[in-house]
Amino acid sequence: MAQQNQGKRKLPSLHPDVRLLGSIDEAMVQRFLDQSGAAQGDKPLVLELSTMGGDAESARRLAEEIVLLRQAREVFFLGKTYVYSAGITVMGAVPSTHRFLTPDTILLVHERRMERTVQMTGALRSAIAVARDLLAELEIGQVLERRGFEQLAAGSKLSADELLQRVLDKDWYLTAEEALELELIGGIVGNGAV
Repeated sequence: MAQQNQGKRKLPSLHPDVRLLGSIDEAMVQRFLDQSGAAQGDKPLVLELSTMGGDAESARRLAEEIVLLRQAREVFFLGKTYVYSAGITVMGAVPSTHRFLTPDTILLVHERRMERTVQMTGALRSAIAVARDLLAELEIGQVLERRGFEQLAAGSKLSADELLQRVLDKDWYLTAEEALELELIGGIVGNGAV
C-alpha cells in the first residue's frame, strides 16, 4: 500500500477523514474544523490536502489546529497532486513520519512573501513610524518563516538551515520521490506505489 523508509509509519487509510482542496483561507480553516469535528473518536485521522497555497496566516491557524488535534489523536497528512506555498506550512504541522504523498504530487517550498504598497505623506516623524511598523512586520515574518522551516525539516535529512539555503536560491519544487529521498515524508501511496 505504501512505499516507506525503514522505521516509518504506515498510512492507516486511503479514505481521508478530512478532505481540503483549494486556496488556504479562513473558509478552509472552518472546513477543517467542521470535518475534523465530525470525525470524532480516537482512531488516527487522515487529512488530505491539495492546494496552490493561499493566506500565510490562515495556514498558520490551520497548522495550529492540527498540532492541537495531535494532542488527542494521531494525525496523518496525505498530499495529493500539488501542495504549494502555504500548504507546506500545513504539512509541517504533522511529523515527517506521518506525511504521505501520492506519486504525482509536487511540493513548492519558498520564502514567505509580502505584497504591499506603502505611501508616506506628511511629517517625517509619521513616515518613520510607518517604516518602523513595516520593518517590525517583516522581522516577525522572518521569525515565522524560520519556525515553519524548522517544523518541515524536523525528522528529515535536511536541517532548517539547509532547507532555507535551497529556497533562498529560488523557489524549490520537488517531486514525491525527492521528498521521500530527503525523508521530508514517510512514504508514497497510491497508483504504482509499493
